[in-house]
Amino acid sequence: MKSRQFLPEKPWFLAVAIAGLIAGALLLSNFTRATNNSLLCSLAGSYTRGDADYSTTTTTTSHLLTILHYATSRVVPQQSLAEIRVSFDVLQSLSPCNFLVFGLGHDSLMWSSFNPQGATIFLEEDPKWVQTVLKNAPNLRAHTVRYRTRLSEANDLLSSYRSEPDCLPPNVFLRGNKRCKLALTGLPSEVYNKEWDLIMIDAPRGYFPDAPGRMAAIFSAAVMARARTRPGVTHVFLHDVNRKVEKTFAKEFLCRKYLVKAVGRLWHFQIPPAANVSATSRSGFC
Repeated sequence: MKSRQFLPEKPWFLAVAIAGLIAGALLLSNFTRATNNSLLCSLAGSYTRGDADYSTTTTTTSHLLTILHYATSRVVPQQSLAEIRVSFDVLQSLSPCNFLVFGLGHDSLMWSSFNPQGATIFLEEDPKWVQTVLKNAPNLRAHTVRYRTRLSEANDLLSSYRSEPDCLPPNVFLRGNKRCKLALTGLPSEVYNKEWDLIMIDAPRGYFPDAPGRMAAIFSAAVMARARTRPGVTHVFLHDVNRKVEKTFAKEFLCRKYLVKAVGRLWHFQIPPAANVSATSRSGFC
């Protein structure tokens, strides 16, 4: 998420563009809700306008505050407009949905506003940064994550995981999996208990040897996607694929055959549940 950095190039243009996307999401959300409410009212005759008005007002307020934030801030998201648009289009087709984001930063208000009435949760490695962001955006849902990896271990982790049965399909799991170092074992229960429609990986830090790296985030996203039982695929978005570790682990666990779009430094994967693939594929990630 690069929460402590921002793009110096054309910040005002990007801020205005983001505000436009958020406004469009607000209009579409309200139009869809109004259409659905009218239909329910005509069919059932028991629609409660007061509840809907409260929900719409809450969503509208959140969107307007987000637009105000980006319209008046010199700090803009790290992703380019073209990269943001890839995730935005999927969110607009699925929202309200379950959206898990690795990273908490200056773009978190934007991601949350793109999924009105949905569940958007952020996972961040730095507890102090969580406090800083939530001080200005208390409505965001964020949790601190402890990673057991270091970027300098990436090659060893990639070459050794196959020798640990708890890292391998079909027996791989996350919660409490101490034997597999790539598994995120200490996440909040609500992360394990939900099936995520979209997963964005833009954190943790991965640009110096002692940083956690994104190996565990990529691996765990793949495990979550494969465990899906609901209809449809899991959309996984990985940023910074220009870096060796991100690209290598994506090919190993998210799979090149599931890559559907590449824009800038962002890759978009559509990963089917393991139950929907052949027996041969179920015995490995790809």
